Formats: sequence, structure tokens, C-alpha cells
Amino acid sequence: MTMHRPTATPATVDALADALRGDLIRPGDHAYDDARKLYNAMIDKRPALIARCLDVADVMAAIALARDAGLPLAVRGGGHNGGGLGSVDDGLVIDLAGMYGVRVDPEARTVRVEGGATWGKVDHATHAFGLAVPSGIISTTGVGGLTLGGGLGHLTRRYGLTIDNLLEVDVVLADGRMVTANAHEHADLFWAVRGGGGNFGIVTSFLFRAHPVQTIVGGPTLWSLDDATDVMRWYRDFIRDAPRDLNGFFAVMTVPPGPPFPEHLHRRKVCGVVWCYTGPPERADEVFAPIAALGEPLLHGVGRMPYPALQSAFDGLYPPGHQWYWRADFFDTLSDAAIAVHVEHAANLPTMQSTMHLYPIDGAAHDVVADATPWSYRRANWAQVIVGVDPDPSMAGHLAEWAKRYWSAAHPHSAGGAYVNMMMDEGQERVRAAYGDNYPRLSRIKAHYDPENLFRVNQNIEPAG
Repeated sequence: MTMHRPTATPATVDALADALRGDLIRPGDHAYDDARKLYNAMIDKRPALIARCLDVADVMAAIALARDAGLPLAVRGGGHNGGGLGSVDDGLVIDLAGMYGVRVDPEARTVRVEGGATWGKVDHATHAFGLAVPSGIISTTGVGGLTLGGGLGHLTRRYGLTIDNLLEVDVVLADGRMVTANAHEHADLFWAVRGGGGNFGIVTSFLFRAHPVQTIVGGPTLWSLDDATDVMRWYRDFIRDAPRDLNGFFAVMTVPPGPPFPEHLHRRKVCGVVWCYTGPPERADEVFAPIAALGEPLLHGVGRMPYPALQSAFDGLYPPGHQWYWRADFFDTLSDAAIAVHVEHAANLPTMQSTMHLYPIDGAAHDVVADATPWSYRRANWAQVIVGVDPDPSMAGHLAEWAKRYWSAAHPHSAGGAYVNMMMDEGQERVRAAYGDNYPRLSRIKAHYDPENLFRVNQNIEPAG
């Protein structure tokens, strides 16, 4: 078999630089090393070119060069991808960070967001109108990556996944065309991007439905790690029966050494639930009253706050440039046997920033049938992520070993599939498991819109052939 080698010439590269409104960064440029840095410092890649796009025309020009020259192509939005799939060795990175505009229509309760925006920018814009779009739990996360993979977080039980609130996208395709996809135009493409990742093109604009969320009652309740079995059993039953206005994800964590946590808890390993209640504030005491069944917690740090304050609460704990290794699974049930596994392995958190989260994905997320979007685990009740994190590069191997060992022990109790937003580069078997029965349809749509698999630096869906 003859290998296809990239054929970008100095002339074609110079032509792209002239065509861009943004910058084209090359090895040797003073900005190169900073521009190529990844959020996950465990991964180090050296692209041949980085196109910092400022508009759709820039994206079109960059795609044309990658396609015509045979360069591997990666797309970076917010840059949070754990597997480092926002970059590629010896290829072209299309960096959308300069395309971050957000426009709110308060009467229609919709939000138009450019592909390089982060959720913090969206939260800032929508909060002024008493609105919010369901997203994740860290505001520095990119809108594009989180949305295209599904999107779960503080508002999932009340308003569903991020993709359940996506109304329309503008997409630049592999052939250079820009199309609008929604329920009426390119409906197959619109179906595919709601969970199918960046496999089908580069989304330069998202249109979301927003919801009335402004002040919430939220924050953490923490218990001793010795009580983790009892807390998990209680949480397992409580959250399923709780009103949809109440979201809470279970966590095993080390208390950060700073405010708002009291000094006597600093660096102590604990378990807990991070709450977000969007219902009437006057009912909050009633909703949280069942917590008393577990006795006095170490901390009940729940109070009224602006929604963006909760959304950004973890930003400082997880800045860019740390070592990251994560594994994830869905769970239909949390059996006592599964809980025992979680307690055993979570008790061995390798570093202060390492953690395990269980996100509830029932409520409004269950209102959508499994084949309505590619996100196929609609009957699962929890999404788990195991995360090893530390700033020290020498810890990389230890973080990965802990996460893999934990995942291997818990996986037999899982629903069997993966969540593409919380995966490393784990191979085709895991990608297929992520989509289950929806994979063949995704593969056919991929073959229609990207038959040459130009957009393959991702959790890749192979074109049907």
C-alpha cells in the first residue's frame, strides 16, 4: 500500500496565511509553543500549522488547505478535550478560540453562540436576562466540544442534556460548504451532531434554547469518607425520587486547602454531593430536609447564589496545564456490590485534585428516546467519571494506573458504554460502545458528509463503505 504524504508547499501555506483574518502560526514562530499547549499537559503534540480563525471564511480556507494537501486536521474549541484530540502531530489545527461571540434573544429565550466560546461567556451573557443553557460543571469548558458529545451537568435532571436544548447549527463541511442544520434542513446532519462529536464538520455557530434560571440554591454537602457506603446507598435512592428541580452529583474528593472550606477540613478525603436546586427558594429547606437522615455532615455548604457562581466553582481547582487521565462509564443501577468497588478505589485518590463523580442523568434526560439523538444511554441513571489530576509531570503514570485500575474494577457493574466527552484515545471498540445501536446510522451519515474521513482526529466514527 502506498502511503499518502502531506503535500502542503510553502506557497500554499503562504496563501493560507494571506487568506486568513486570523493568524497562521508555524513552528519557529514566537507564539508557537504557547499556541500548541493543551489543557491536558500529559499530552504533547507538535502541529505543522495552527490556524487561529476569526470567522467562517477563515475556517473554510483552513479546511481547504488540509483537504487539498492531505494534512491531518484537528479542531480546537475550548481546548478541554481530555484525550488531547484538539491537536495533531504534523498536521493543521483549526483553533476557534477567536470566534467566541454570544447573542441572547430574551423574548425567544434563545442563545446564538460561536464555536470557540466557553460556557463562562454563555453564562455571563444569559444570566443578565435570568436565563441559562444546560451545560457542564466547569465554566472554562468549550461550548463546541461539550455540546457535540452530549453535555451533562447541573441542569440535566431539570432541562435535559445540552443537545436536548440545541435548535440549530451552522457547519462547515469537508467539501468547504457551510450549511445550516436543524429539524427541517439537513435533518440527518442535525441528528448526528447531537452527540456524534466533531465527526461531520466544524460547527461555527450553535443556537440553543435557554431556560429561566438565575438564582439557585446549591453547594456541597460533605461527609467523612468512612461513611461513603451509607452515603452512596442513601444518595442512590434519594436522587431518583427527588423533584427534577434538584440536581446533585456524588463525589469522592480531597477538600481543597482554601476558602470557602473551613481550615479543619483542608486536605481531608471526603465524600459528598454537590447540589443545584432551581425550584422556589422558599421550598429549599423542605427539599434538603432528607439529608438529616444521615446525621450531621462535616459540612453543609448550601446556600443561595447566582447560577454562574456554581458553574465556575471548580475553575480555580482545574486550571490548564495539569496532568489528566480519565475513564468513564454509564450505570443503570448502583448495586451494593458496585458501591463497594467505588468505595474501595475512591478511597485511594492519588492526589488532591483527583476525584470520582457520579452524575445523575434521569429526569428530563429520560424524556428523550434512545434513537432521537446519537447519545444512546438514555435509560442509564448515572454517568461516572474517574479523574486523576496533578500538576507534577512525574505523577502521570501513577494517575493513569489508578484510573485504569479503578475503571477495570467498576466496569463489570456498568451499562457497558462510554461517554465520548470523558474518554482518552481508547480505540474503536469503545467508540462503538458509546453509540450502541446508533452507530450504524452515524456511520452512514459520516459517509455522506465526510466520505474521506477528513474529520478523524476525534472519537472517530468511520464512514460506512
